[in-house]
Amino acid sequence: MTITEGQDLLERREIIRQLVLKDGYARIEDLVSQLGVSLMTVHRDLDALSHQGYLTKMRGGATANPSALLEARVPERISQGKKLKIAIAAHAAKLLTPGQTVFLDDSTTAMAMAPHLIAASPITVATNFLPLISKLAGVAGIELFVIGGQYYPVPEACFGSRTIDAIKHLRADLAIMSTTGISALSCYHRSEMTVDTRKAFMQNSAASVLLTDHAKFGRPAPHLLCRLSDFDLVITDNGIDTEGRAELDAAGIKLEVAGS
Repeated sequence: MTITEGQDLLERREIIRQLVLKDGYARIEDLVSQLGVSLMTVHRDLDALSHQGYLTKMRGGATANPSALLEARVPERISQGKKLKIAIAAHAAKLLTPGQTVFLDDSTTAMAMAPHLIAASPITVATNFLPLISKLAGVAGIELFVIGGQYYPVPEACFGSRTIDAIKHLRADLAIMSTTGISALSCYHRSEMTVDTRKAFMQNSAASVLLTDHAKFGRPAPHLLCRLSDFDLVITDNGIDTEGRAELDAAGIKLEVAGS
């Protein structure tokens, strides 16, 4: 959609807000081109939306705030950065081998692993994420462990003490998960219960892998999970900038870039 400088200010900012929330990230130069307005206009609009709490301005773009995405349901989460998730999952598929046991969290990034898990079968999968369970249930070659607990309808996943206990009774070769945001070389999430579940996955797995698109870098979230260095591998997409990649390399974090 193209709009002009003279159109309603609120209408234009609502379009920007929806674009950022849809994909989780938007580049300033793309907004200028798509909206047909000046660079300064886009900067002013992003400043206003940032002040309202919808997004965070970052170098070259804006990323959606966790609070704005908190009530996003699974279909909306799947659509956010869908192509990036598919590329990252395809790269992570190189880690899969028949006979493995794999933990997967309640992220739609990890859910993009589903076709690769099937291709790598026979394989054992354990997850608390019901949409992923639905995709894998009854598939030949997939031994599926459903990790129960208290069910939460918005994330469509189970959390809580029963979930943690169930994870502790399992041992995986690989834990694959995503994150809400990355700041100061650490992973953060929107809620404490999701952090506790992911910590249990990591503690009961031989290796842990983080799948994260470039828009997560610099995005704030309140609850600390761990340092990036606690993962055996971080996989992102080729949208990560040179400066960000250099920072991870300098910290000794093992990073692989899908599509590079």
